[in-house]
Amino acid sequence: MRRAASRKPISAAAFAIATLLATAPVIAQSVDKPASTPVAELYRARTIVTGTGEANRIIGFAACLEDVLIKVSGQLRLAGDPRLGPYKADAAKLVRDFSYRDEKGGKPKNDEQGTRDRSFVLTTEFDETAVNGILDELGAKPWLSRRPVLGVFVEMQPLAPRRVVVTADGKEADLLRAALLAAGAKRGMQIVLPDAAELAAVGAGDRSLAGVAPARLVEVAAAHGAEAVLVARLVWDDRELRWIADWQIDWQGRSQRWQAAAVTFDEAFRQGIGAAAQIIAGQP
Repeated sequence: MRRAASRKPISAAAFAIATLLATAPVIAQSVDKPASTPVAELYRARTIVTGTGEANRIIGFAACLEDVLIKVSGQLRLAGDPRLGPYKADAAKLVRDFSYRDEKGGKPKNDEQGTRDRSFVLTTEFDETAVNGILDELGAKPWLSRRPVLGVFVEMQPLAPRRVVVTADGKEADLLRAALLAAGAKRGMQIVLPDAAELAAVGAGDRSLAGVAPARLVEVAAAHGAEAVLVARLVWDDRELRWIADWQIDWQGRSQRWQAAAVTFDEAFRQGIGAAAQIIAGQP
């Protein structure tokens, strides 16, 4: 069976969202926009399973189905929705195709990572009609129209006074950049990141993104084909052992803000991009 690639997901934490409305500039569409996410990819999800046995595969199918329902509809609110229980229990019946990739392919096996308990990336493709039918029963709709490209600006403060801004070319942020791109793919959103030189040019090299005029960030994002701007500041809370993230999206002349908390930055990124997708899809 054909192998497929993916990233390992990391545990989630509680999610909270509240919005405030204001005004913001509209992004000029002056460059060619990157191609939208193919529809087929919206109905495909990946997760990590232990071994290739049926029991763990069934668990993986359930996790993938929830991801696909969120990705296809753009409704982050479906995450953890108890109404998904019966559908997830029968997820195997909705699978069109699946494949495995050995996460440690090519690496020698050791005593703690043998064949039986070795981790694999499970890629699952679901039947489109079946998924659309579930969404209809849940009062949701497939979001199959072209999705706008997100220009994402993320500033992180792991421990004061250290500060990291995620860029498309900064080596210091390799893991953060990979996590952001993976979060975009998981939520069906294409994202673009600024270059370090571009940030320095607008004054974000030596000061917080909050101190940069929104119009300057819009210009940087638009140069990469972005049609919406998503800005985040993540601060590590050493007492609560979690990231506190403040998010803001500028879309169609409006700015919406919210705050969320997550144990890992991977989950924080998935929350933020998922919430942005929900706003763009026109679902409060």
